[in-house]
Amino acid sequence: AGFAGAFLNPFTVGVAQGIAGIPLFSGMAYRIFCWGVFSLVTIAYIMFYIYRLGKDKTISPIHDTQDDTLDFDTNQPRELPLTSNRIIILLLFALTLVVLAWGVTQQGWYITEISGLFFGLGIFSALIGGLSLSTMVKAFSDGAKEMMSACLVVAFCRGILVIAQDGNIIDTILNSMSNVLSDMPPVISAQAMFILQSILNFFVPSGSGQAALTMPIMAPLGDLLGVTRQTAVLAFQFGDGLSNMILPTSGVTMGVLSIARIPYDVWLRWMIPLMIIYFLTAMLLLVGPTVLFEWN
Repeated sequence: AGFAGAFLNPFTVGVAQGIAGIPLFSGMAYRIFCWGVFSLVTIAYIMFYIYRLGKDKTISPIHDTQDDTLDFDTNQPRELPLTSNRIIILLLFALTLVVLAWGVTQQGWYITEISGLFFGLGIFSALIGGLSLSTMVKAFSDGAKEMMSACLVVAFCRGILVIAQDGNIIDTILNSMSNVLSDMPPVISAQAMFILQSILNFFVPSGSGQAALTMPIMAPLGDLLGVTRQTAVLAFQFGDGLSNMILPTSGVTMGVLSIARIPYDVWLRWMIPLMIIYFLTAMLLLVGPTVLFEWN
């Protein structure tokens, strides 16, 4: 929800606005409002689910799932004291997030630099926490082992994208949909842009990649249809961010589900009601800039 409503994401909003030729991170007030709406909707949905779960645990889709690898040691204390070392580690983590924001926005950092930053955070946290070198190595090995299945899933997802791109499937879809949009009124065009971006996200789940592929067409098309470029960027942002939560081609989603050992079909069933709410919310939020006020 935070990703879909992001107002400072350089890889989605920043790239899309740059291609659309509008000031970087402009239109901030309404984007923050959209982020707040998505966050409140998500919190309300999860809290309602927890309330129902408290009355009947059998409503959980993983209630009957048996996985011995997820057993926890009940002899361990449920609360750990906040020692000085742990406070330092938390402060180090906060500093890392600040450095991350600076590196991405000012220095052009991407996956390699971000990975190195968090790898360094892990090493220093382990040293501050008093872990021995052998314990650090074992923890790293266990973590790498847990990630292997996720890495394979991500690789298979990437294979689908290669086929779609090399076979010009995406270009065909984009060309056909742009022809359909050309005769629609602005309020309907904005909704159609959102749906189109959601469909294309199946083939290009990368936010920056999808922006580079679609915004050179969607931005000028919006000018012809009476849809502002800010609204076209917002439609891209919603289409890219929301559908990522359920797409089997999303490396992030499939990787996280693999690590958490949640079957994709179980996750999909649990998410469908929330996705319907998300999509209706996104469509309502797109009405404002096209009907209620001018957003440039």
